Amino acid sequence: MRPFSSNDLPDETSLDERDGRYLRKAIVWSHAARRRGNRPFGAVIVSAGNEVLAEAYCNTAETGDVTGHAETNAIRLLAARKLSREDLAGATIYASGEPCVMCAGAIFWSNIGRVVFGIDAERLRVFRGDHGEQRDAELSCREVFAASPHPIECIGPALVDDAGAAHVGAWKS
Repeated sequence: MRPFSSNDLPDETSLDERDGRYLRKAIVWSHAARRRGNRPFGAVIVSAGNEVLAEAYCNTAETGDVTGHAETNAIRLLAARKLSREDLAGATIYASGEPCVMCAGAIFWSNIGRVVFGIDAERLRVFRGDHGEQRDAELSCREVFAASPHPIECIGPALVDDAGAAHVGAWKS
């Protein structure tokens, strides 16, 4: 398999009203995370019937839990709702940033069938710089989803300027 490169990035996606509304809500959570001293990421999970199932932000700095990414925190909140895998197959997770490898795996295991994300990993790497503790595994969430035996639709990057705003000045330079 060839490595992921910026040439693989799709053009910025135009969203319908529903996707735009919930992605903006995830972006609001990213700003909340930053205000609390965390990395600026947010996520919202919405059912096929348009019910908000979970909302979360990255809380890794607050908790010291390296798995406390916005997407994994939102997925953990689903456990209390006791939703079936079939229900989650129709759900969408909206993430302010492209899900990392860990979060993409959690999305796969939860059976969420659709992902809409804001800023992509390539653009995030510009904000993060070369500091070792800020680097990510350079594997696209699409590559993780492509290995899934069940379909996971992936839309993004979208609303990149809005999603990127929380990252301006948030990372070590």
